[in-house]
Amino acid sequence: MGRKKGRDISGWLIVDKPAGITSTSVVNKVRWALDAKKAGHAGTLDPDATGVLAVALGEATKTVATITDALKCYDFTITWGAETTTDDASGDVLRRSDARPTAEQITAALPGFVGDIMQVPPAFSAVKVDGERAYDLAREGEELDLAARPLWVESLTLLDSDAGTARLELVCGKGGYVRSIARDLGRELGCLGHVAHLRRVWSGPFDVEDGVAFDRIDRDTQSWVEEQLLPLESALTDLPMLRATPEGAVRIRNGNPGQVTGSAEWGDLVWVSDASGPICIGRYQGGTVQPERVFNL
Repeated sequence: MGRKKGRDISGWLIVDKPAGITSTSVVNKVRWALDAKKAGHAGTLDPDATGVLAVALGEATKTVATITDALKCYDFTITWGAETTTDDASGDVLRRSDARPTAEQITAALPGFVGDIMQVPPAFSAVKVDGERAYDLAREGEELDLAARPLWVESLTLLDSDAGTARLELVCGKGGYVRSIARDLGRELGCLGHVAHLRRVWSGPFDVEDGVAFDRIDRDTQSWVEEQLLPLESALTDLPMLRATPEGAVRIRNGNPGQVTGSAEWGDLVWVSDASGPICIGRYQGGTVQPERVFNL
């Protein structure tokens, strides 16, 4: 097989994704604009959703899991009175209700959605069913009975409420579906509901205020886009950082346990650097680190 064409460029580009395009389309445009050999993203946003889409380039793709696993914050609006096939405004209405909740009723229901909860993903989601994506099966008209899965919800807060809508803020862990929260909250309140607007405000260390506008990303603006890149290690702020000894750095770069200075809890995931920059993500083993992902920067 031939080598992938493109530049060896590494780092993170935080894009403020607009509505109406897929997360994959954003990644493809970033890769094209920068002529990058390799790119990926940390956490899909629905086509209608906006906000933080963190695009990893080159060696930064090895740190995607740390962002995928991190807490994320969403600002979203629920429209009451209808449940849809997609649990957002793009779907067909399945059921309607004339009931409308008060702000007090909404606030009283929120604690049931905080902490360790079980959540059934939307039928139109990227969850895999027998090796196929749920949204592909749903588009074919299949009735899906998706299994509930655990989700950590750090907080769910009512920001604003009127007769027909409510605006909330959700901070949750990996694998959370805001559309499921809207659907289940609507059922709990007896009024039905779906997501009208959804914006990811931050994802781990990455904030939407640091985001680049999608329409500014182009081949003509390549040098400017490249200036907006954050270093690979900006994704690792939640992990302890240790320094490799010169001998340790050589061993780690070859995939072997290497000696480090500094300390962490035995078995903790850490990242290791030397004078040249990040070397690896690995497990601390009392004076040494066993590398799991080695960076070739």
